[in-house]
Amino acid sequence: MFQNFIEILILSAVQGISEFLPISSSAHLILISNFYDFSSSSLFIDIGLHLGSLFAIVYYFKKDLLNLRSNQKLLVLILIGSIPLIIFGYIIYSTEFVNLLRNIEIIAWTTLFFGLVLFLSDKRNINQNISTNLNIKTIVFIGLFQILALIPGVSRAGITLTAARFLKFNRVDSSKIAFLLSIPALAGASFLGLKDAIQQSVEFNYLLLIAITFSFIFSFITVKYFIKYVSNFSLTVFVIYRVLVGLILLSIIYFPH
Repeated sequence: MFQNFIEILILSAVQGISEFLPISSSAHLILISNFYDFSSSSLFIDIGLHLGSLFAIVYYFKKDLLNLRSNQKLLVLILIGSIPLIIFGYIIYSTEFVNLLRNIEIIAWTTLFFGLVLFLSDKRNINQNISTNLNIKTIVFIGLFQILALIPGVSRAGITLTAARFLKFNRVDSSKIAFLLSIPALAGASFLGLKDAIQQSVEFNYLLLIAITFSFIFSFITVKYFIKYVSNFSLTVFVIYRVLVGLILLSIIYFPH
């Protein structure tokens, strides 16, 4: 019981923190499962972790989401921007091609490479903002970049931030775009997970509620303080983190002891 609780706490922290930071939640979850065999890890736990993050981001942006009259254009654009990911995500999921991408070597290279791409994008000058410059053209551009997030290690938050920064949106608005685009992505992942759970007749248990609760807490705190962070600082610290993780993984792969 206590071991399960600790494992769920760790998985929730990894999901909640890395889902909304430009460091790839899927990469961290895959790496942890490779290096440590969690006895409590299951399909339902994965669903709970995604649902917790989904509830957190919806709760954080509840005013924007509920104020349809003022934000109808924004919400429509977010849905349009999510279409490429939903289409390609379903294709990769249904063909099980995604399983071929879930290996440490791919994670190492994507973590390193897209960390450097994030660094380059973060050096762009700022002259765009979400209220006047987010349109169909820009959201489709960001949405197409988001497809790359289907590869573990790329980071959905990271690649959408990268695309928005390339388009010269400021860091705070780029983060908001990335967070809002996470709602359809997390909803889609949760739906596919629930579909599999129903087909497998997985039984509901109390660990699911624990996973949802802790994932919600970690996700909400991460979103809240990440926006405060990027309003004052650059994304360089995350670039450094990704480069270090990538280099460590590559050294483990190519220079095993």
